[in-house]
Amino acid sequence: MKSVSNIEINLDFIQDGMRIWIDARRPDSLFDAGVSANEHNEARYQLVEGCFYDFQISHPEFILGDVGENIIQKHKRTTNLGTIAPNIYVGTLSIPLVEKESSQEFYKVELEVQSIKSGYRDDYRDMLELITEKCTDLLLQANSPVSQHFEIDYTKDSQTLYQKFAFIKSVVGTDEFAEAIHRIVTAPVTKWAETTEEKDIRNARRFSNTNIKEILKGGKRNKLPERHYLRSYGIDTLPERITAIRKTDSVDTPENRFIKHTLENFLKFCTDINNKAKEFGHKKMENESELLIRELESQLHHSVFKDISRPTTLKLNSPVLQRKEGYREVLRVWLMFDLAAKLIWKGGDDIYSGGKKDIATLYEYWLFFKLLDLFQSIFDIETKDISDLIKETPDGLNLQIKQGKFTALRGVYDSGNRKLKIRFNYNRSFSGKKNYPDSGSWTTTLRPDYTLSFWPYGISETEAEKQELIVHVHFDAKYKIANLTDFLEQNTENDLNEEKTENRKGIYKNADLLKMHAYKDAIRRTGGAYVLYPGDKSINQKGFHEIIPGLGAFPVKPSKTDSGIGELKAFILEIIEHFINRASQREKIAFRTFDIYKSPPESDNVVKEPLPEPYNTNRDLIPDDTFVLVGYYNSQEQFDWIQRTGLYNFRMGSGTGSLILDKETVSSKYLLLHTIGDTNSGELWKIESRGPKVYSKDDLIRKGYPSPSQDNYLVIQIEPVTDSEFENVSWNFRNLENYATGRASAFPFTTSLTELMKNKIR
Repeated sequence: MKSVSNIEINLDFIQDGMRIWIDARRPDSLFDAGVSANEHNEARYQLVEGCFYDFQISHPEFILGDVGENIIQKHKRTTNLGTIAPNIYVGTLSIPLVEKESSQEFYKVELEVQSIKSGYRDDYRDMLELITEKCTDLLLQANSPVSQHFEIDYTKDSQTLYQKFAFIKSVVGTDEFAEAIHRIVTAPVTKWAETTEEKDIRNARRFSNTNIKEILKGGKRNKLPERHYLRSYGIDTLPERITAIRKTDSVDTPENRFIKHTLENFLKFCTDINNKAKEFGHKKMENESELLIRELESQLHHSVFKDISRPTTLKLNSPVLQRKEGYREVLRVWLMFDLAAKLIWKGGDDIYSGGKKDIATLYEYWLFFKLLDLFQSIFDIETKDISDLIKETPDGLNLQIKQGKFTALRGVYDSGNRKLKIRFNYNRSFSGKKNYPDSGSWTTTLRPDYTLSFWPYGISETEAEKQELIVHVHFDAKYKIANLTDFLEQNTENDLNEEKTENRKGIYKNADLLKMHAYKDAIRRTGGAYVLYPGDKSINQKGFHEIIPGLGAFPVKPSKTDSGIGELKAFILEIIEHFINRASQREKIAFRTFDIYKSPPESDNVVKEPLPEPYNTNRDLIPDDTFVLVGYYNSQEQFDWIQRTGLYNFRMGSGTGSLILDKETVSSKYLLLHTIGDTNSGELWKIESRGPKVYSKDDLIRKGYPSPSQDNYLVIQIEPVTDSEFENVSWNFRNLENYATGRASAFPFTTSLTELMKNKIR
């Protein structure tokens, strides 16, 4: 393939001297493939996705017609000039050459758009083959409708036929299939066959019953000598020749008949497709089928197949077909061929349209099956959901996987210690129109390629959403990403400045990264968002200390030997281990979120009064969660003792006025003191002890407490509040909700700092 800066397409057959010139704006982005284009059934002149090309038609009365997606951008005044911008299109680009006035199409200019991925041709074939194989596996399941017989309908449009042909080509036109045929013809299975021939009786060694009859009655007989011992038995003559049986090594076995039958079936299918391609005018399908026809004819012309007869039955349970190298591969392909020819896939329209090789979309579909395999190896996926992926329709068996169409598979994971429900979604939309706590997005509707959801067994998915018990992990397929370092790493201020400049021009290099952030931050209860791309390097950025929340990327390549899916599997298993841990930070955050948001805030729940800022020792100063003990002292003498010792005592036991050790009491941060006759108090103290301690009557006497009347007391350690926000402030404690009047006014109770500040006096 030769790199050129410009090409000239000769159209003398339309009008003398008519030309189309195409110039590349970027070096090494325009190629003349010459005769090598035929090997891949591609157009001779080749562009590169994402590049721009200037074109000019020599005759102004002609223009290039529209092919969608703003690929052809004509000059506003001089319409025979313009730009070709393939963007992410990959495959054969057929551009109509149209006369302006009559709108008549005279010719189709065919250009091939290469992918920036160097191995995209192999990727395309390998991915299509795996999809075909997985669809076949689905069809072969016991509860799939494989007993139905559907004949291939050649009256369908060329697009549907091309989809079927692409499926078949992906399994028949492979190097593996050709290698399997080569193994068979070089070392075919043989059997001993018996053939009869006329043999000189003098050379006979063993005689059969037939030979004995020939000795007695055979023709062309010669007289025996007078003294021959056989004359004593009444035999005077012997035949000159008798029939002999000879064993030969024959290739005409049931297994070899099956191989020949298979190749002939493939050839007939391709021939029928080729005829229909000519009828529909589908040049690409015609060329590709002709290449496959030549390959199959070459295989059938091998001398081995000349001596093989037609099969009467197909013994598919033959050990040779199921186990021997070469034969087992052909059997597998035959089963795939038979079922793939019946399969209809609406999602395939995104891939096969007009000769287009939409590898990015194919990669997304391919990943669905790779992820399905992965999740089936880890989780117990419901069989019905798997079988429902293929449904019987009036025109065949329809694969229910399509971009934009929601597909969900449910399952269970049982670790023995914890049981989780899981759901694998393809193209699930998270609506931006639902309000919290329902599932969805905080902003606009978002639709990740794949979503894996986890929640505890025994609760519905809807209820798990409302209780913050579900976690979603999203994956997006990105076939186009070439350099993962550029994707997730910005190193310098210059990089950021350049990024902003390009953003103003509408160029967003980090759009994929921003989408991952959107999934993680906008879709409620998302634990992580990750890119899957056909590369080599993985990145897993953890949000805090645990495996999720996080962002990152994992390499999953269209390879038969090393796809890299193992690293992604290890990550999924790590996530599962994280869910089994009931003491994880994520579990705590999920509960706090649920606890805080389960009810809307009260309209009067507002604190605007000055408070100590929540940092350092006051980091946990959240007014609603900060509790204040309200205590009583009955004399100035007791108050002096409190000031001197930094201790405050409560009654304990079951008697009236005893301290109740509830959560609010034990976790109280402040103590507000009041005495008889007070209507408000400014005696706010900070509780230093981690909880009350038990002091006996004697302990308090030794501490100098005046006249203890109980045997035991609960005592807390306190110190004066030094925060400036509480200086010269008093509170009307009698307005607090838990305050009791009469004798009970001396009983201790708790309040929140929020309620206390609402009753601030000065």
